Amino acid sequence: MIKLVIVDDNSQIRNTLKNLLKQYEDCEILFTANNGIDFLEKMREYRKNIMPDIVLMDLDMPVMNGIDAIKEGKLRYPNLKFLVLTIFDEDEKIFNAIKSGADGYLLKDEPIDKIKESIDNLMNNICAPMSPSIARKVFNLLSANSEKIKQLNTEKLPKNLDDYQLSNREKEILLLLINGLEYKEIAEKLNISPNTVRNCVSKIYKKLHVNSSIQAAKLFRNNNN
Repeated sequence: MIKLVIVDDNSQIRNTLKNLLKQYEDCEILFTANNGIDFLEKMREYRKNIMPDIVLMDLDMPVMNGIDAIKEGKLRYPNLKFLVLTIFDEDEKIFNAIKSGADGYLLKDEPIDKIKESIDNLMNNICAPMSPSIARKVFNLLSANSEKIKQLNTEKLPKNLDDYQLSNREKEILLLLINGLEYKEIAEKLNISPNTVRNCVSKIYKKLHVNSSIQAAKLFRNNNN
């Protein structure tokens, strides 16, 4: 059973998408949310019993937009996959969504069978699903920045985690973070403030040259095999 979450500020779109996906026997909608904050608050409750597999995320929402919600969601739940479902096809929106950790990017005019196919592909780690027009834009973005990408790929990075010069506290927070604890939980466990945890995580990412906890987790595992 594929456990899904739908995040969109338009109630009609939420309900329509929920009803369309419910026709598939292998899909279960755990909950819906109307913005990023609403999504994160509901996740705190649901994660105690069951974790979703994929979040269908709109981008343009009040209170907290989809890009910020994806970024924060990836920090708290590294294994959670985010499929953007939006009307926006601007380069900046696409770039920022992917940078934040989006696992796929679809436009809302895609038929429901295409959306379901994309969900299946994400579940099976087959590809990063994208609408054709989005895929072309991503290709153009990558082509335009190919020299920069080559430079990043050839940069020498430390081979051992110790070479990144993390403090003992930073290592402690990193370990708790990649094990799925939220900032508040880490703060309570270490008897420090959530803001201190947030600042420390930013420093950790800067030292490790990563942008998310899932990238940090991969680096940690590679250096501990």
